[in-house]
Amino acid sequence: MLDIKSIPAFNDNYIWLIENSDRRCAVVDPGDAAPVLDYLQKHELTLDAILITHHHNDHIGGIPELVRQFPNIDVVGPADEPVPTLTHAVSAGDQINLFDEVFMVIGLEGHTLGHIGYVGDGKLFCGDTLFSAGCGRVFEGTMEQMFLSLQKLVSLPEETEVFAAHEYTASNIAFALAVEPDNAQLQNYRDEVNRLRAQNKPTLPTTIRREKWVNPFLRTDEPSVIKSVSNRTSQIDPISIFTALREWKNEF
Repeated sequence: MLDIKSIPAFNDNYIWLIENSDRRCAVVDPGDAAPVLDYLQKHELTLDAILITHHHNDHIGGIPELVRQFPNIDVVGPADEPVPTLTHAVSAGDQINLFDEVFMVIGLEGHTLGHIGYVGDGKLFCGDTLFSAGCGRVFEGTMEQMFLSLQKLVSLPEETEVFAAHEYTASNIAFALAVEPDNAQLQNYRDEVNRLRAQNKPTLPTTIRREKWVNPFLRTDEPSVIKSVSNRTSQIDPISIFTALREWKNEF
């Protein structure tokens, strides 16, 4: 079983550190090298690999310095995106071995065109695709691509732990409550998240099970969600509902 730690970066990013039992580790989406190097030094860890989900600078900015410090490092990332010093380009359907655990690469187009995620050991690293109670903005792909990417994630085992790349949970819950004000699970989750944030603790990881209960972007077939966007779309198919939700969230 791998041990996961969060390294905060910038205002609200998490760089996830994956550690095995003999002080070796990998990091996911290091937008900044400094907090990673501090953590490695403090905990006497050796960095073996970097996993990248997509090419945005707040996810890849730390790669050059980490490669300079660890010249033999394996830099794994999406084949179809401009990521510097990639040593191991991967695409949907590929597998990687990480500390004796197999991780599958899944295609998560939408936020960017070549966005990928990694799932293994009961854990999902999904970059900016799925957030707790929310999802990423659609920058390069289409609404349909983003919807289909989220559907892939919903079909993972419910106990899968979700390690998203940003601490957006509180603001996502505010929007989710605007969509489903009577969702009791969501109300309870808001209280829990407020408690965690008051103590400056991360709200992540979440689980696929929880997200099915609280995340409006995964609940496009729920009557309460459909009703909430009825003034924005006359269509009731899931992609139209998703599109109306995402456009609403963009201006929320």
